[in-house]
Amino acid sequence: MAKKSSKETFEDKLHRLEEISNLLDSEEIGIEKSITLYEEGIKLSKDCTSTLKNAELKITELKSKLTEITDEQEDLTEE
Repeated sequence: MAKKSSKETFEDKLHRLEEISNLLDSEEIGIEKSITLYEEGIKLSKDCTSTLKNAELKITELKSKLTEITDEQEDLTEE
């Protein structure tokens, strides 16, 4: 089973999702274990999606700041 730590990285979670997918595809596990793994996968998927959305937001903010700085520099050089 995957480690249950708040220190898990995005990559750790993605790797665990791949493991879960492979286990569910293998058909070698029972229904109860399948349900448990599916639930874990849903949580990991939500966590990964949230991480990606936050990263996208951060990149958008940084691009906006860079544009502001560039515009300010252009204004200074035009004077």
